[in-house]
Amino acid sequence: MQNTLNTQAELVILQISDLHILAEGKQKMAGIDTAKSFKQLLKSAINKHTKIDLLLVTGDLAQDPCQSSYQLIVDELAQYPIRTICLPGNHDDFDLMQQIINTQHVNCDKHIQLNNWQIIALNSQKPNSHSGYLSENELSFLTDCLKKSADTNTLIAVHHHPIPTHSRWLDTMVIENEKALFSILKKHAHVKAMVCGHIHQPLEEERNNILILGTPSTCFQFKPKCSDYTLDNEPSGYRIINLYSDGHIQSQLYRVVIV
Repeated sequence: MQNTLNTQAELVILQISDLHILAEGKQKMAGIDTAKSFKQLLKSAINKHTKIDLLLVTGDLAQDPCQSSYQLIVDELAQYPIRTICLPGNHDDFDLMQQIINTQHVNCDKHIQLNNWQIIALNSQKPNSHSGYLSENELSFLTDCLKKSADTNTLIAVHHHPIPTHSRWLDTMVIENEKALFSILKKHAHVKAMVCGHIHQPLEEERNNILILGTPSTCFQFKPKCSDYTLDNEPSGYRIINLYSDGHIQSQLYRVVIV
């Protein structure tokens, strides 16, 4: 996979993750105004990239999952004419998310087809836990989508990471039944990539010929390869993913210094 993006991509996806929006404006978490950081990063990314076909927001939209936090997010996203899919993270209230983030262009849809690509959004929430888990319903939904579109290149989006990051504390929250997940995926060669959030740091590895991409947070970052919870000084980040009709993928990470 090349790091330099080709402007002739059939589809361009902007991925942002882990907004951690608080209940009241100008509140801070880990010393960062998470609402300000989200707004500035989103504006910077959209101004920089003239072609964006889909925006994926891969979970932990809210630190305080309430009406005000989700309304702030949907109001901000609605300013841009970009098809947007929002996924739940372990801090989110998915029922409330679906009620509030529910417009024609900005919503919590679980499946979308664009040209010769399908994007499947999975819910990796485990009740009363920060860990990741894919329920039988989620795995069945995934299997059905893959079987119905066997000739369609596929990108899967999920909040929790499906492979280890080599940070001991973070890897206690990896998708617990990842073996069941990859057992399904290995039967479907048209699955080309999986993107995740949760880890607040970059990740780029291959597993069973599937590209696994993790993305930094729009606010604070976790230091890689640490045994215990440790913050990093890296700026906020997002990922641009270029998808080609032949199944080829290019991706590049961008950092934004919030002022």
